[in-house]
Amino acid sequence: MVNDAKTLIIGSIEPYSGKTGIILGLARQLQRRGRQVAYGKPLGTSSKGVIEEDIQFTTQALTLADNQVATPLVSLEREALEKQLEVQQHPDVSTELPKYCQQFAADIVLLEGAGTLWEGAIFGLSVEQIANTLAAPVLLVARYQSPLIVESCLKVKADLGDRLIGIVLNDISPQEWDSAKELVRPFLEQQHIPVLGLLPRSELLRSVSVREISRQLGANVLCRPDRLDLMVESLTIGAMNVNAALEYFRRGQHKAVVTGGDRTDLQLAALETSTSCLILTGHVSPQPLIINRAEDLEVPILTVDSDTLTTVEIVDQTFGNVRLQEQIKVDCIQQLMEQEFDCDRLLETIV
Repeated sequence: MVNDAKTLIIGSIEPYSGKTGIILGLARQLQRRGRQVAYGKPLGTSSKGVIEEDIQFTTQALTLADNQVATPLVSLEREALEKQLEVQQHPDVSTELPKYCQQFAADIVLLEGAGTLWEGAIFGLSVEQIANTLAAPVLLVARYQSPLIVESCLKVKADLGDRLIGIVLNDISPQEWDSAKELVRPFLEQQHIPVLGLLPRSELLRSVSVREISRQLGANVLCRPDRLDLMVESLTIGAMNVNAALEYFRRGQHKAVVTGGDRTDLQLAALETSTSCLILTGHVSPQPLIINRAEDLEVPILTVDSDTLTTVEIVDQTFGNVRLQEQIKVDCIQQLMEQEFDCDRLLETIV
């Protein structure tokens, strides 16, 4: 590790705020400025297999060497937590943090916090505890829903003090853009909370792959398993007459259509519009002509055992709440960060 390596912690107020995407975008900017970057996540919040997949993806996306990435010190899984509660132990893993960071060969070490600022406190690995142990600054990522976000930001500032060196307001809808730019950013700056980036909402970043939808549903893939990397930006239910459905389907782009396996008319109508996949319910196999048409158009067909309502609920919950695992999303967030994030201002603070 370079002796004067700097550590930056990236934290969030709530899960799925976009930390990983911000890290990928920030790391790329730092690399383009000639900085060697390392990545770590002291506290794992998923299963071991998922953590390994995420680390492997980050390593590949940023072209990191083995000594520039590390697995978590501990995972906040139910089994591990229950074990600690049973023996009434409160282990302080934070003492291992300096050694954890010393293994990296980098100029700047980016440490990803857990889903919230307080997760990991039982192990001494909440964002605040990590920051205090390492005397490291914190960059906060917050998903913007309304000007009420200022209350959370002020609370974080009160908790972290000068450790908080900046904030990124992420996923700002077009309707809220003016309030974020003209009201919230000036107010936070006046409260000594630097706003280093305003990132607009991207339907691509909120989208989910057909592969992930299939996994969430436990679906059977009837055709085009080679096209499961298609991205789905919206969900549409096909349950009306075909004339109304065709007009309805034309409004959505890159959509998943949920309909009954017996509704051949709606399936054909969906395939004639911008559809990324068909999801068929009702334990009825589609007609051969549907499969043939989907094969020609390269549209996967999924069949599920769940009813339409349950299927829609499962798919709907995945939008905006899915791990970043597609290169197309990495390219998108890196482009957004280049345009909307003030990397030079960040470097002036941490270097």
